[in-house]
Amino acid sequence: MKRLLAILLVSGLLSACSGVPLLSGADNADPPAELEELGGDLQLKQLWSRDVGVGFDEQFVRLVPTVYGEHLLVADRKGRVSALSAESGKSLWEVDTKALISAGPGAGEGLVMVATSDGEVLALGMDDGAPVWRAQVSSEVLAVPQIDLGVVVVQTADGKVVGLAAHDGKQLWIYDRTVPVLTLRGTSTPAVERGVVVAGFASGKVAALSTERGFVAWETNVAIPKGRSELERMVDIDSDPVIEGSAVYVTTFQGRLAVIDVQSGDPGWTRDMSSFAGLGVDFSQVYVTDEHSNVWALARDSGASVWKQEKFRNRGLTGPEPYNDYVAVGDFEGYVHLLSRYDGHTAARTRVDSKGIRAKPLAVGDVLYVYGNGGTLAAYTLSER
Repeated sequence: MKRLLAILLVSGLLSACSGVPLLSGADNADPPAELEELGGDLQLKQLWSRDVGVGFDEQFVRLVPTVYGEHLLVADRKGRVSALSAESGKSLWEVDTKALISAGPGAGEGLVMVATSDGEVLALGMDDGAPVWRAQVSSEVLAVPQIDLGVVVVQTADGKVVGLAAHDGKQLWIYDRTVPVLTLRGTSTPAVERGVVVAGFASGKVAALSTERGFVAWETNVAIPKGRSELERMVDIDSDPVIEGSAVYVTTFQGRLAVIDVQSGDPGWTRDMSSFAGLGVDFSQVYVTDEHSNVWALARDSGASVWKQEKFRNRGLTGPEPYNDYVAVGDFEGYVHLLSRYDGHTAARTRVDSKGIRAKPLAVGDVLYVYGNGGTLAAYTLSER
């Protein structure tokens, strides 16, 4: 009960403008930055737009669009799961699971996976959305289910990572970490690749596990809780770890950004930084949205600052998504912004959903997919005016 009250306390201290979990304080009371007029010839040209349900339904949950092959998959809070043509936006199938979906969809190996506030994981068929299996886990799931080597990996809000058999949903293994008394509402989605699961926890710890057996390959602390109060000691990893090449990139709230060797767990460079929105990585830079909605670009090999964009302060930005020569972020008013990867200036902007954007934009090739809080899903490409 104590932990439940703590989560409700921090979840209640939400930014009025963004719907993301922030702590109270002077900075959070600052008004969001006003948007500047843009010049230039670049624009985001809409390819198509669809209403795919109620969206987030004003809840802080993890609903993200996912592309798998020709399928663009999306879920809404009230249980609708939809598959669209990634190219045209045409509906391929739609099912009503009648569940309070809190995370997903994940996709792979012929399955579409979502999870619920009631601690259920649902697997649907990729071709038609038909139910394949349901599995019960220990608590609400706020991380997108992942799949690799015939194992569905699920991270729960109470600090567990569970491996489920992809063919029937039976539990294969479980890894358990103690959750601090006070946490932000959120859970990072594990990075799963080549038989390795990399998961971050509310304690500031990162662990690498074997996908097939759940054996621990390594564990390390990205941030160590410090301070006298539980608020000061919060170092949640709510943004998703990102594996690129031989390294995993991870950032914490009230902690730091760190680079870790994905095979050995050996540390690389670190930067003091507080973030829960997330990060993105391209061939030479790491992009981070910090807790105040400043966007940073750091050199991938050293962590040195390349640029910092401060003109979106307190606009509740999403995590940054590399997109061609730009970085895409959404904000609390439903705008998606393109920042130059070279100097961070705003090159283009368009409004997608008046209820805001909480899901990180998704770039696949030359197309940028954006899912708004109100259930608008749209596809864009770059164009000259």
